[in-house]
Amino acid sequence: MDIQETKLKGVYVITPQVFGDARGWFMESWSQKKLEAGGIHVDFVQDNQSFSAQKGTLRGLHYQLNPMCQAKLLRCTRGEILDVAVDIRRGSPQYAQWVGVKLSADNKKQLFIPRGFAHGFITLTDDVEVQYKADNYYAPECDGNIRWNDPAIGVDWGMEPVSLSEKDKNAPLLSERTELNFVYEEMR
Repeated sequence: MDIQETKLKGVYVITPQVFGDARGWFMESWSQKKLEAGGIHVDFVQDNQSFSAQKGTLRGLHYQLNPMCQAKLLRCTRGEILDVAVDIRRGSPQYAQWVGVKLSADNKKQLFIPRGFAHGFITLTDDVEVQYKADNYYAPECDGNIRWNDPAIGVDWGMEPVSLSEKDKNAPLLSERTELNFVYEEMR
C-alpha cells in the first residue's frame, strides 16, 4: 500500500497495490500492520456502507462529538465521489481547512480521516456505493453537521448538489457550532 499524507496533517490517501490477470484482480483493502507502518494507529469497530442513486448527491459535512468521535477509512466501491475532510479542532493551525480527494471503484484509493474532522462527499456518477470503517460506534446523541457550503470553509464541490437531506440543507455554519468539543492535539 502507498500511504501519502495530504496537505492536512493526519489525513491520508491510501492506494492499494492491485494484482490483475486474465481472471480479474485482487487487492488488500485494509491491513492494520501496513497502516501502522504508514503512521495510522486506529482500531476499527464498525463497517458502514451507503448507496446513492443520483449523480450530485451530497452527504455532509458530518461528525460525531466526544466521547463518540470517529476516525474513518473510506473507499468508493461503485462509481466515483469527491470525498472531503475538514479540520474542526479548535486551536488547530489548519482549523476550517479542507481537502478533497476523488475516490472511485476504478482508482481504488481510500481516504483516512482522523477524529476531530468533519466529513462529506458528493457523487460524481450515478449508482455510487461507499464503504467505510469507523473506530467508534455511531451515537445519535453525539451526531452533528455543518452546512456543506459554509463560506468560512469554502469547499469546492465541483458542482451544485441535486440531492441533499433536509438535515444537511438546514445545517448550521461552523461558526454557529458552539458545542464543538474537539481540542487540537498534536497527532502522533
